[in-house]
Amino acid sequence: MPARARPSPRLGSSGQALRAVAGQGSSTGRIVDSITTAIVERRLAPGTKLVEQQIADVFSVSRTVVRQALNQLSRDRLVTLEPARGAFVATPSVEEARQVFEVRRMVEGGMIRQLAACITDAQVAQLEAHLQKERSAVARSDVSSRTHLLADFHVVLARMVGNEVLAELVADLLSRSQLISLMYQSSLSAEHSQGEHDEIVAALSRRDARAAARLLEQHLSSVERNLRLDPRAPDLAAILKPKD
Repeated sequence: MPARARPSPRLGSSGQALRAVAGQGSSTGRIVDSITTAIVERRLAPGTKLVEQQIADVFSVSRTVVRQALNQLSRDRLVTLEPARGAFVATPSVEEARQVFEVRRMVEGGMIRQLAACITDAQVAQLEAHLQKERSAVARSDVSSRTHLLADFHVVLARMVGNEVLAELVADLLSRSQLISLMYQSSLSAEHSQGEHDEIVAALSRRDARAAARLLEQHLSSVERNLRLDPRAPDLAAILKPKD
């Protein structure tokens, strides 16, 4: 398992991010939603220490409420609780990364076939509007927005099937995928990923279930290929050899 990233002693700018997304609902739910959003949008990196008192101050709640939220995030495998050390944003292993993408291919493959059989013209229009937002965020180099939109595309597809349990499962897998991408992603092109979304929607608009499933499989495989899941051991002789 890769070494844990050096934890930050404070949430810093991430604390501001949590304030920005704090909304209505229960205190525990607001904290869970805010931390999850910050992880998905890559504002909280794997290994970041989540300081209870600081989070309590951000949301004006007790540390007991914060612990309840952290326990829930731990059950969702987004946070790791370590005795005598506290809570940290989870650091997924290489094997977990492979398993997450394997499950995504199985779940989303069946999902896209079902959607292709029942998608409406209004839903196609909704997806095309989402794609336009993706293109705009990519063109602006708005990393936060494009990251959220590219991930949310898959949740939007799941919700269109009309199965809320499926939508929640896909959202959970997407959250874990973002953690994995933070740790292992290389130079994945947002433009390329967005273009693959265009092709998937085009297949859905034709009600071509086979093409949609094939394109989704290729898309997820492309994302996984762009992760450094097989890091090579450094060649010390080459690295340390004096230059002529």
